Amino acid sequence: MQNTTENIQDRLQVVACIDGSPAAPAVCDYAAWASKHMDSPLTLLHVLDQERYPSEPDLAGNIGLGSREQLLDELAQLDRKRAKLALEHGDHMLDEAARRLENAGVGEIKKRQRHGDLTESLLALEDETRLIVMGLQGESSSDRGSRIGSQLETIIRSVHRPILLVPETYSTPSTAMLAFDGSATAFKGVELLAGSPVLKGVPLHLVMVGADTAEHRGQLEKAKQMLEVLDTEITLIILSGDVEQALHKYQEEQNIDIMVMGAYGHSRIRQFFVGSTTTNMLRTAEKPLVILR
Repeated sequence: MQNTTENIQDRLQVVACIDGSPAAPAVCDYAAWASKHMDSPLTLLHVLDQERYPSEPDLAGNIGLGSREQLLDELAQLDRKRAKLALEHGDHMLDEAARRLENAGVGEIKKRQRHGDLTESLLALEDETRLIVMGLQGESSSDRGSRIGSQLETIIRSVHRPILLVPETYSTPSTAMLAFDGSATAFKGVELLAGSPVLKGVPLHLVMVGADTAEHRGQLEKAKQMLEVLDTEITLIILSGDVEQALHKYQEEQNIDIMVMGAYGHSRIRQFFVGSTTTNMLRTAEKPLVILR
């Protein structure tokens, strides 16, 4: 049974979501790092929005008073041409990304282009996936404060795999920190992190924001024991103050490359969101974030 489990794990892949955003080169670079660090194959995924680029346009519902079949036919031909050009552009992006990964030393690379919805496409690959790599801002994002939300939060809520969200510039990760609050869901995040090779060997800061009590110290020590399987140096820290500000300040002061957070809602009011703290961190992040689900 153990050999079967190990074989399944060996087949799991890093999935890099590629689009036309400025973050696409960094997505490739971080995906290359993760693929080599975890010794996992890598799949490049580009998804064409079915609504913007339908594989087969349907204008039947537009036939009404004064409509002409010739005009509808011309519109359908234009939609088909746009979809074809979008497919060709997607192929070109995937080819360029694959060349970048090959130059970075990644051995096993697959390319996939799909029509449809990004969340649905990732869910279809979930059983084959070890880690998803995405840009903090996608191709259609124009304003960080307002556009972080819809698609990204849907993916985080839906896909039960770690997601590495990256900025537009790459820096080789050498340190990481895990935001921890001692809750049952936080321990679930610790368990997930302990079971993943994504940060194996990377020095890790286990950071709690709250009162410095014996109970909190005990929770940190328990989490540290669970994470010893990562075979790395683990630092335990308790901070005071506002959660978001304290975490950002500590990350900046310690020059930590990656922050790891659990995406959890703690009340019925938040059940359709990833949680207020997580959402705020997504809006303000300047360095990579690993979101655990």
